[in-house]
Amino acid sequence: MSPALSLPVEAKREFEERLEAGRYQKGVRHLCERGVTKVPTKYILPISDRPQNGDDHNAANYGLRLPVINFAQLQGTGRAHVIQSLTRASEEYGFFQLVNHGIESDTILNMIEESRRFFELPFDERAKYMSADMRSPVRYGTSFNQKMDGVFCWRDFLKLNCHPLPDVLPFWPSSPLGLREAAVTYSKQVKFLYLMLMEAILESLGLVETTTTTPHEEGGGENGNLKEFEDGSQLMVVNCYPRCPEPDLTLGMPPHSDYGLLTLLLQDEVKGLQIQHGGRWVTVEPIPNSFVVNIGDHLEIFSNGRYKSVLHRVVVNSSKPRISVASLHTRPLDWVVRPSPKLVTEANPRRYKDTDFAAFLEHITSKEHKSKSFVESRKLT
Repeated sequence: MSPALSLPVEAKREFEERLEAGRYQKGVRHLCERGVTKVPTKYILPISDRPQNGDDHNAANYGLRLPVINFAQLQGTGRAHVIQSLTRASEEYGFFQLVNHGIESDTILNMIEESRRFFELPFDERAKYMSADMRSPVRYGTSFNQKMDGVFCWRDFLKLNCHPLPDVLPFWPSSPLGLREAAVTYSKQVKFLYLMLMEAILESLGLVETTTTTPHEEGGGENGNLKEFEDGSQLMVVNCYPRCPEPDLTLGMPPHSDYGLLTLLLQDEVKGLQIQHGGRWVTVEPIPNSFVVNIGDHLEIFSNGRYKSVLHRVVVNSSKPRISVASLHTRPLDWVVRPSPKLVTEANPRRYKDTDFAAFLEHITSKEHKSKSFVESRKLT
């Protein structure tokens, strides 16, 4: 006899709720493996927060296309022109697509494929990497912040801390066999892209003179080099969005902004990412072999509000699972982020408080993380 059957009605209900909650904590892949045919109540959003059937799913028809930055031209004689395009993209959209970035297609395909294989492992194998420690070298989990989320989102994740790589690598998953090698190669190349982009961002803000040098040569950085960025934090978040039986009731990720300086997102061919632009949710059309790059909260603070982090979310679908890999970059976790003194003037007074990673952790562990609540909490009135 099941232990639940011998319990009084109220105790039975409590037992079933605990059992159900345990299933949620195991993630949506686990639910799908058990053959779920309806979205459980824990994942159903209030009507006002659900993706709409009309405008959102046909958002691409509005004609919005993210600005495209040609990385190859950024390294050549057209750099000044690309810097101007980068400025406009950062001011008007907070997002852009990066093409001709130089990372080989095999590196990208291997990262996507090995990520997919990880989520196809048996649950007990994936569960080895579950952790509540947000500073852990590796974390497997579900939803957005499962301890605080009132409603769960249709997403499982694997988070890999990438710095310093020799220290964290032994903790990364050893299965599937190709994951570590694929993730190391990918993380190193994406870090290089980030450094190149940060140098361009500093130029676009007028903090350094336009140059054709690389971050490892002279130039770059507010103090003449990019050392503080090279030694910064890099977190790779591998996202798995399984097929959803009722995609109009839930989201893969709720509206949020990213906490760091820049995020470089790799998507597979399945649509899902939406950004808020002009008061509408707009679907980002994946461009093969490209990255979606977005401004984070720390860059909004550092630029004293000139560049703003932008709300984005993820919708799910009933026909295809989706994999994405987000590489979040910022300064070292013990570094204080503040508006650049060169961007604070009488006409543009300081708009944000100092902040650090500890303040971010305190914020997201004390309340449900919604919208741009963290960066809003750092604003000076």
